[in-house]
Amino acid sequence: MSAPAQVPLIGRIAVHLKLITDDQLAQATRHQAELGASKQIGQVLVELGFLSQAQLAAVMKARDQIAAKQKAMTAVAAADPVPEVKPAPPAPRASAAPARSVAPPAPPPAAARTAAAPPVERVAPRSEAAMRRGSDPTELHNLLRVGIERGASDVHIHSGMPLRLRLHGQFIAADKSPITPDRAERIVFSALNPEQERIFRERGELDFAYQVPGFGRFRVNVYRQQRGYDGVFRVIPEQIPSLESLGMPASLARFTNFHQGLVLVTGPANCGKSSTLAALVDLVNEERQEHILTVEDPIEYVHAPKRCAVNQRTVGPHTESFARALRAALREDPDVIVIGELRDLETISLALTAAETGHLVLGTLHTNSAIRTINRLVGVFPADQQDQIRNMVSESLRAVISQRLVPSKDGSKRVPALEVLVNNKAVGNLIRENKTFQLFSIMQMGGAHGMQLLDDSLSKLVASGQISREEALRNADDPKRIKG
Repeated sequence: MSAPAQVPLIGRIAVHLKLITDDQLAQATRHQAELGASKQIGQVLVELGFLSQAQLAAVMKARDQIAAKQKAMTAVAAADPVPEVKPAPPAPRASAAPARSVAPPAPPPAAARTAAAPPVERVAPRSEAAMRRGSDPTELHNLLRVGIERGASDVHIHSGMPLRLRLHGQFIAADKSPITPDRAERIVFSALNPEQERIFRERGELDFAYQVPGFGRFRVNVYRQQRGYDGVFRVIPEQIPSLESLGMPASLARFTNFHQGLVLVTGPANCGKSSTLAALVDLVNEERQEHILTVEDPIEYVHAPKRCAVNQRTVGPHTESFARALRAALREDPDVIVIGELRDLETISLALTAAETGHLVLGTLHTNSAIRTINRLVGVFPADQQDQIRNMVSESLRAVISQRLVPSKDGSKRVPALEVLVNNKAVGNLIRENKTFQLFSIMQMGGAHGMQLLDDSLSKLVASGQISREEALRNADDPKRIKG
């Protein structure tokens, strides 16, 4: 579908240059309308993270070129009018006009022929498979609405199985009727634009963000498996959460006061790392006047600029990889760098370098405890580099927040249990000397510095009646330490 005619020229040029999709342009125009047209469409596209400033400059340059060519054509037509030829339209159309049955008009003068015509916006033809399946997302939206209304964190669409939801950590069936493979394929592909479909067909899996304006935003993974096509849609609240709304202690806010160093939010999958990270970023956005740059795969929470300038990049459409984006970030003058996930050696290495060179780096890591986080940061490097990396970690690390979400006693929600490591002189020495196994004792006695062991957090939750003892024992590192 091409962009609506009422969309400003800048938006249509951005689509024509394949810098944004039609869906992103539609979302931006709706957002602009909500603002009462107080901002130009280009500014809105940048604020929503769909365009970078450099891309916007390229689009505006193309717009100026089109305007200049139209002006030149108008001047030629005024000097030597040709009645048989229609004047050039004021804006490029989405497709060429249909052929006429009448005889063609006489050719225009040479000067008019040599004047360059404005580029015509063209929409990539849909694949035969897409045309056969159809692209109506209504069925998908109905299934997502079921998940949202029931308070699910994830909506699972699996070929040959009923719709399933992740509800307060439990994996439940939301229906009895299996989703047939053909129906699952139709639903999954209705969420993809042509470029995403091409990549999905090549790779067999794809991560992306999917937004239904006024309804919800989702982090999506679609993949191909034995029975057909599946999709998992993680619900992302449109409102950025606060530490309080997440049930986190207010003391975590102090970790946003650092102006350099590394702060990590860790834990297993589906434990709320992204929400905690978003709450910390929002605090920086509200309290400081700096430049925040995020690299995510995909962008989950959208951070509108408050006191900070916020630029969000997603791996794939905006940059080739986390590592490439981080290398570029060091030349983009950020104060705060947010990394959606530290996945590999190169990303971790660049994150440590950025933390050492005067940036505050916030990121997530898939580890189950603070001590395992330190071991993972060091252990990913070759043995001959690990001594150097221990020194870097001991100096640049500021804090590790390791969290899990535990079902509440009444089963109505999940409650965060935290393990917190704060780097001080004693912690730094143990990291440097490769004695991380002794960090347990430091954390056990480090309450005055804001440190806490996971088992102590679970014991507090049991004592306050928020979780059952059985759940605490199930999640504990050492069940013997659970009290209550």
